[in-house]
Amino acid sequence: MSGRLDGKVAVITGGASGIGEATVHRFIEEGARVIVADVQDDRGKSVAASVGESARFVRCDVTLEDDVAGAIRLALDTWGQLDVMFNNAGVVGAVGPIAETDSSAWLKTIDVLLNSVFYGCKHAAQVMVPQGSGSIINTSSIAGVIGGLGPHAYTAAKTGVVGLTKSVAAEVGVKGVRVNAIAPGSIPTALTANLVAGDPTDLEAVARDQRQRYGVTPDARDIANAALYLASDEGRLVNGHTLVVDYGRSVNGGSPRFASSEPKMVGVAPLQA
Repeated sequence: MSGRLDGKVAVITGGASGIGEATVHRFIEEGARVIVADVQDDRGKSVAASVGESARFVRCDVTLEDDVAGAIRLALDTWGQLDVMFNNAGVVGAVGPIAETDSSAWLKTIDVLLNSVFYGCKHAAQVMVPQGSGSIINTSSIAGVIGGLGPHAYTAAKTGVVGLTKSVAAEVGVKGVRVNAIAPGSIPTALTANLVAGDPTDLEAVARDQRQRYGVTPDARDIANAALYLASDEGRLVNGHTLVVDYGRSVNGGSPRFASSEPKMVGVAPLQA
């Protein structure tokens, strides 16, 4: 590997599985040392152990500010620095029609998906601003840039992540700290598998769905590569940006219908959704 993160220290929330786990491995491949922060104790310990001395696990409930701050403290206590904060932990959260959405489930969803990002940005900035460098990366979603692609609370939270990213970037960018978001499409993880197939272990159902729709098979490593770019010096001019990684789904639903050469596609009859 090229060592694009040589000497850097990262904290990754939700690092025990899915996009977080893929990013742990990708960062370490490129020379980083990583704090794996998650509520999944066994999985988190296993991920950290699998890469040896380059990672540490810490139990972290991202709805608790002290836990998020504690993950950052562990990075500082262990390796003396913090260069990358990846606010990635997530859940599907409250589902259902707006008229029937449970208020307590709504608030819990906002806690996990949006308030946690605020905690991560806040405590990372306390370290990065004084040192004059750092990269904060927040996981949004294509549901955060287009309506109708996720449940209401999820969509509201992920849209909030985009706004918070821009706002914090405007403040700390002049102080050497970059803040960006990633908006993944449907990536085969337990979260999306549960939505697509009703089974969090059926990752192939998500992969199959995406192959049928768009002709590609996405992987959590695709998002890890996006995070790697934003974390590395290669992304040094990127600040306040939301990087959409969805193979064009949010552009036109991934549909090739307007590229058809058949005459019937050009003003002859209304297109059917």
